[in-house]
Amino acid sequence: MAAPPVALRSLATAVPGFELEQRAVAKFARRIYGKAFDRFPKLADVFVNAGIERRYSVRPLEWFDVPHDWAERTQAYLDGAGQLFVDAAQRALDIAGITAADVDVIVTVSSTGIATPSLDARASERMGFRPGVMHVPVFGRGCAGGVSGLALGARLARAAPGENVLIVVVELCTLAFRGDRGDKADVISAALFGDGAAAAVLRAGEEDADMHIGVAAEHTWPGSLDIMGWTVDPAGFGVVLSRSLPRFIERRLAAPARRFVKAAGLKAPHYIFHPGGAKVLDAVETALALQKGTLRDEREVLRGHGNMSAPSVLFVLERAMKRGLRGATALAAMGPGFTASFLALEGAP
Repeated sequence: MAAPPVALRSLATAVPGFELEQRAVAKFARRIYGKAFDRFPKLADVFVNAGIERRYSVRPLEWFDVPHDWAERTQAYLDGAGQLFVDAAQRALDIAGITAADVDVIVTVSSTGIATPSLDARASERMGFRPGVMHVPVFGRGCAGGVSGLALGARLARAAPGENVLIVVVELCTLAFRGDRGDKADVISAALFGDGAAAAVLRAGEEDADMHIGVAAEHTWPGSLDIMGWTVDPAGFGVVLSRSLPRFIERRLAAPARRFVKAAGLKAPHYIFHPGGAKVLDAVETALALQKGTLRDEREVLRGHGNMSAPSVLFVLERAMKRGLRGATALAAMGPGFTASFLALEGAP
């Protein structure tokens, strides 16, 4: 018996209220990381060449001017991520034409803070979720979390046709800013990362939806644990971000991507990638032999929001859908592991 199709009933995004202009962040970073800029003068170019004009944060720029310990960062995460969860989830529910009481499963993806009880549990009474709703919090997927979270939600929806599955992806990357360290990775992170959230509603068994979710796949490269991730110390998370990442993608992405496209039966698919940075997008286009500039939606999201980690690829998908995305699409992102996550989408003809 064939598995029922999983409809993407809605997709919505949200950002916090503090806008960070890239010029202001560059000036701030030069003051905080002055010694690092003296040692590595070309670090200043990162802010210019990142392809970013602005980002959004749950805290104003001056908040980052003083040290914050783990407890303070965690409280900022609970406050900021909690509000973004509600904002994105409510928009997705409204677009789908359902209420929180209609939700059967909640998948919450976030790797930039720790919440126990989980973000979805904390928001339950405020949102109006039923006491019997299933909670599925997911941690540790990093930038791949948007794709892997949507894939997990589709699998859960497929297992229970007719049930409403809500996926909420929330990341507050700015809270990992570390003015006390000043490594190259810290400066690059200050130039790239922003905060944001995305949410989607899925239901299996609907044939006439504008977008359906197909098969998913992942590929983890052996010996690559040091490419991306977190370290943890009393002050909070510390970013692990290898400068070899663009070159790694350029050399090694093509084989698993092409295997996925073939296995999924996608004919000449449109690609949607996580916009990790300008160099990463250049590397993806080179790896897949795409014409330079093909990933234009990705660059627009990067320009206006920075790298928000997991939600970013869903911002790109939302933008593409508003422009009338149709036909076969391969959704992809890469995160800690080092792992590439792939998901097949099929839009109405």
